[in-house]
Amino acid sequence: MSDVTRLDDLLGPLHQGIWQVAVPKESVTEPLDAGWERSLINIPTPGTIASYRKGQYHAHETVAEWKVHLDRYDPKAHPLLHLLDDAPLLLMIADTFITLVAAARRGPGRYVDMELKEQKRTWQVLFLAGCALALIGIWVFGNPLGSFGGIVSLLFPLGIIALGIVISRKGISLHQRALVSPGSFFIGISLVVLGIVTFDFPLDVWIQLLLLILASWAFGSAYMSFSRVARGRREVPEGFFRRMGIGVFSFILAAGILIVPDAMLELLMETFGILVFLLGIAMASSGWRLREKMRAVRKSPSP
Repeated sequence: MSDVTRLDDLLGPLHQGIWQVAVPKESVTEPLDAGWERSLINIPTPGTIASYRKGQYHAHETVAEWKVHLDRYDPKAHPLLHLLDDAPLLLMIADTFITLVAAARRGPGRYVDMELKEQKRTWQVLFLAGCALALIGIWVFGNPLGSFGGIVSLLFPLGIIALGIVISRKGISLHQRALVSPGSFFIGISLVVLGIVTFDFPLDVWIQLLLLILASWAFGSAYMSFSRVARGRREVPEGFFRRMGIGVFSFILAAGILIVPDAMLELLMETFGILVFLLGIAMASSGWRLREKMRAVRKSPSP
């Protein structure tokens, strides 16, 4: 019987001060065991196909390899600390920008493996949806404060309701037809009710709530970054100056939100508009390149 090599067997360097290990897919025979779970919400990373978590381990799957790093906090056990330390607001914005630019320059990728009929429908949907998102991004960037009112009055309540449904669903077992977690079910239903109520919230309340959340997030990330930097380089395997920069700019962002909230809200909405525009460009580019790939395949001589 041939030897079995798991991805977990090759992650030892992460406990010796290495920030990230890259494992070629051909080096492992059993990459993910039952303990790994698909992670749907992550800081965007260029080239990532899917992300998986196992406790503090966070794996990014690419075409050729697994890239794994060790988070400071398990998001299941410590979601708030994970958000403050492992997913600072500025890092999320910066990495989203980089990923979207990379996606706009990348080819059609996995779509070329589809049947021609599916490809035609896919490139049209991608191109049209991308153009629509790009136009929305331009509208948000050109009218940041006005667009904020329209977005939060609809999307925020719907987001709270959707989150409540997801959490309450975890408290119910459809297979057993029973309530398996009364706490999750109660919290989920409470969020659904809260989301319905928030449809009547005035815009000023949404502005103050959003700025308070963002300022707290940024201040918390700054504190976590500075406290780790103060303990020395061994505490920041991802990079001493990188973490220090995150702390400094997180503090500046938080202070700006408190000192000039209107200007910071406008800046954040303009940033959001740029990100939506880039997402649209990435989708439209992927659709157009798929179309060109289809035309090239049709023109190539049959063997």
